[in-house]
Amino acid sequence: MRLSALRTPLAAASAAFFVTSLVLVAGCGGPKAFTKGEYDDPTRVELLDDKFNEADMQQMADTVIKAMVACDYVAKAPKPPVVMVEKVQNRTEEHIDTVSMTDKIRTALIKSGKIRFVNKQERGTLDEEYEYHNSGAVTGPTAKKRGKQIGADYILSGAMATNVQQVGNDKFIYYKLTMNLTNMDTSTIDCVEEREIRKKYRKRSVGL
Repeated sequence: MRLSALRTPLAAASAAFFVTSLVLVAGCGGPKAFTKGEYDDPTRVELLDDKFNEADMQQMADTVIKAMVACDYVAKAPKPPVVMVEKVQNRTEEHIDTVSMTDKIRTALIKSGKIRFVNKQERGTLDEEYEYHNSGAVTGPTAKKRGKQIGADYILSGAMATNVQQVGNDKFIYYKLTMNLTNMDTSTIDCVEEREIRKKYRKRSVGL
C-alpha cells in the first residue's frame, strides 16, 4: 500500500479532531447564561458589594413613611392633605434609582390613608384627555371638564447624600436621606425626616 493513501484518512481524522476540540474549548470558555434560578427573600440583607442596595432603600423609605404619617400636620389634619411629590435628588456619585425610592414612599403613604397625592407626571395626558372629551366625541354626561382638579396642600421633596472614607483596608460609606413636606400656602417646612445608614467594608486580601 502506498504511503500517500494512508496519509489521506489520517489527515482527515486529525482535522475532524481539531475542529471538535475547538468547539469544545469555545463552549467551555464562552459566557454562560443563568439557567437555574429560585425565589429569594427580598427582606434578607446581603452586602454583596459596596453599593447602595435594596435593603438600604427599604430602611430609608420605612423611616420616612412612619415619620410623615406621625407628623402633627398630617396626623391631626381634619382630612388627608393633598401632596405633590418630587423625585428625590441624587447628590451622590453613585447611580441610585431615586425614582423607585420616591414611588415606594408615595405608594406606602397612599395606602396609609393619611395622605392623598396629585399626579403631576400625568398633567399633559390629562390636558389631552380634556380636549378629547370636549371635542364632542364623548357622551355629554361622562365628559370631564377642566376646573375640578384639587390643588396640592404640600410638596414632598428630598435629597440623598453620601460620604465615603477609606482608612487602610477599611472603607466606610455613609448615606443620608432627607425628606421635607413643604406647605404650599406658607412655604414652611411643616414635616421633615432624616435617615442615616453607615456601612463598613474590609478589602479582601489577595488570593483569598
